[in-house]
Amino acid sequence: TGDTMSDSNLVPGRPDGMGAFPAPGGNTVLVRNHELSPHQLDKHGLVAVEYIKYDPMCLGGTTTLVVGANGQLVKQYTSLAGTERNCSGGPTPWGSWITCEESTVTPTTYPVDDPRSVSMKHGYNFEVPITGEVVQAEPLVAMGRFNHEAVAVDPNTGIVYQTEDRMDGLFYRFIPKEPGNLKAGGVLEALKIKGTFQKITVKNFPVGQPMAVEWVRIEDVDPKEDTVRVEGFAKGATQFTRGEGAWYGNNEVYFTCTSGGSLNPETGWANGAGQVWRYVPGSNPQEGGTIELFVESHDRSLLEHPDNVTISPSGDLILCEDGGGDQFLVGVNPKGELYQLARNAINNSEFAGACFSPNGRTMFVNIQEPGITFAIQGPWV
Repeated sequence: TGDTMSDSNLVPGRPDGMGAFPAPGGNTVLVRNHELSPHQLDKHGLVAVEYIKYDPMCLGGTTTLVVGANGQLVKQYTSLAGTERNCSGGPTPWGSWITCEESTVTPTTYPVDDPRSVSMKHGYNFEVPITGEVVQAEPLVAMGRFNHEAVAVDPNTGIVYQTEDRMDGLFYRFIPKEPGNLKAGGVLEALKIKGTFQKITVKNFPVGQPMAVEWVRIEDVDPKEDTVRVEGFAKGATQFTRGEGAWYGNNEVYFTCTSGGSLNPETGWANGAGQVWRYVPGSNPQEGGTIELFVESHDRSLLEHPDNVTISPSGDLILCEDGGGDQFLVGVNPKGELYQLARNAINNSEFAGACFSPNGRTMFVNIQEPGITFAIQGPWV
C-alpha cells in the first residue's frame, strides 16, 4: 500500500480477494480487490477519471498486476474504480475477474454530509477483463443486489455460484442467458435443501452427508432495500451463516461460512468457528444437485473463521483465516483433515485472496493490513 503504480496512482489499501491468470511469455496477471469505503481516505483509494467510475464518491475497486516469469513485478495499474467494499469475487473460465461489493448502501443510507455517503446504489458484481487498462464500471444487475462476497463459475455450464455475507445469508446461482456473457442477463436462484432444513443455524449436520437440493427463483433481483435473501427465505431457501469464500474445482463448488457452527442460545444466531460446504451439481446442472457439510471447526486454535478459499495444485483447499488473534493459512486435504500452512507473523490482520499461478509454482496471497501482497514459492503439487 502506498507505492507508486505504473499509471502514477498509489497502490490502494485493504487488498482482499484476488485471482491469477495466464499471460503471454509465461507471465501471470493478478486482479486484486480493495475493500474500501468512502471514509477511508488514508488508504489511498482507487483513482480514475470520473466518467469511468461507477460512483465518484467511492474508493473501492481493483488493481491489476503483471508478474513476470522470473517472479518480478512488471507493472500494476488501476483496473476498476468507484465501487464500494470490493471484498472477494472469482475468476471466470473466459478470462476475466468478477469483483463483488460487500455492501448495500444507497444515497439515502447516510446524510449527504456523512463521510460514508454515496451517490449510487451498491450491492452489485462488476466484471474486470485481465487485459488493458482501467475499464468502465458497469454493474451486473441481473446477478442480484445483495451483500456479495464471492463467486465461483462452473466452466462446463457458465453458471455462477454466489455467496452472501449475512448472518442469515443465502447461497445463490446465476444462470446466464448466454454463458460467458453476463451482461446479457439471466436467472437468479437460491439454494433450498429438500426437507425441513430451512434455517441452517438450528440444525446440527453430520459431516459428509449429501443432501438433495432444489433451487427457488428470485424475482426482484434489484430491490430498493436489502431484501433478496428475504424473498428467497420466504420461498424455502436455506440460510447459511456468513457465506464468504467460494471456489470451483473437480466439478464441485466449495464455499465457507465464516461463523457457521454452534448456535448462540442468547442471540439465536450461529457463533461457530466456521464451516466449509461442498456443492455438487447434478447430472442436469439446470436442476438440483447435492450439498454436504465438508468441514466444521470445533477447535479455534486449528481453524477460526475461514474466509477466502482456493484449491491448490495438489487438490487441497487453502483457507484464509479472518478470526481473532493469530491468523493462519489453513489447508484441508480431501479427507477433510486440517493443517496450518502459514502464520501472519506481522500482526493479527487477515489473510486474503490466496490463489495460484497458472503453472502451480507460486501462491499469491494478501495480508489486508498494512496491505501487502506475497508470492510464496512451492512445491505445491
